[in-house]
Amino acid sequence: MKNNENVDLLNDPHDKGYKYLLSHKKVFIELLRSFVKKDWVNEIDESSLIRINKSFILQDFKNKEADLIYRAKLKDRDVFFYILMEFQSKVDFQMPYRLLLYIVEVWREILGDIPIGEQKRKDFKLPAVIPIVLYNGVNRWTASLNFKEIIDSYQLFGENLIDFRYVLIDVNRYDEEELLELSNLISSIFLLDRRIDKEELLEKLRKVADTLKNISEEEFIILRNWLFSVVARFLPKDKEKQVKEILMQSEGVKEMISNLERSLREEFRKTRREALQEGLKKGKLEGLKIGKIEGKIEGKIEGKIEGKIEGIRMVVFEQLKEKFTDIPAEYLEGIAKLDDKTLLQLAKDILKIEKLEELKKYI
Repeated sequence: MKNNENVDLLNDPHDKGYKYLLSHKKVFIELLRSFVKKDWVNEIDESSLIRINKSFILQDFKNKEADLIYRAKLKDRDVFFYILMEFQSKVDFQMPYRLLLYIVEVWREILGDIPIGEQKRKDFKLPAVIPIVLYNGVNRWTASLNFKEIIDSYQLFGENLIDFRYVLIDVNRYDEEELLELSNLISSIFLLDRRIDKEELLEKLRKVADTLKNISEEEFIILRNWLFSVVARFLPKDKEKQVKEILMQSEGVKEMISNLERSLREEFRKTRREALQEGLKKGKLEGLKIGKIEGKIEGKIEGKIEGKIEGIRMVVFEQLKEKFTDIPAEYLEGIAKLDDKTLLQLAKDILKIEKLEELKKYI
């Protein structure tokens, strides 16, 4: 896999968004065929797909513009239509209205290039504009999918109201198994584009490595840029340059993910060691404070020991919460009741623990 082309892509401000990904026609078609279950999708002539490089700005929405618009043609048929795509990370209850305005703006632009005489012909037809919303928020999408549902008492007026239904692609509602089964670039990106902790990130990287081993060079570059934006949020600023170099120098998906995983694991372990050492230091200081309060030599000694132990217990809790997002209450209660010897052993072993079930032998 060559890496001497498009080496500056990682610095492109659009790299972190779906707009960058889906501006590539192959990825856009892959998205439609994987997640839009409509007959017309299979009829698209790929060679006719053109991205409309124009901003359709809505003054009513603080100058917000449409995210992505493609013009397409059906196979063996002289039928052109437009696909309008919006990207959302939060639920927007005004989405049906916004989409209507975008659709009208697209039509207005088209009509501006057509002679008035042709527009007035009886057989003149406006092209279809298919609205799609791609949503990657954590909460479920609860905005209306049908335009008419945002109109008061719409049931009373039936077919006399304007109406359309947009396509919703809700990234976080797809099962991991379903995404892996699709075995393509966009489904792998959906899998990585979730609120996950560090260990989950490493696990998912391993899973997509085999899925993506045969992607094209163009797709490899797209994946590389996306991966950097994903892993960067887990890294300190001084580590980002090193990770970027790993990505740029790797040839092939498996090598890139293997090198990336090794580097991330080393960084995560370093972070845990530093946090553990800081916690032990705090524990010793806390012990000294408690000892001074006692006023007696025995009290000071006991206070030091007790403070140190509680400091270690606090660090154990923090380390476990960093590694595992959801820790059962019985595990937390068990750790809170551990004797000093067992707690110290757990603190020594904590970096080796990979699964929650391994805690059972301590509690």
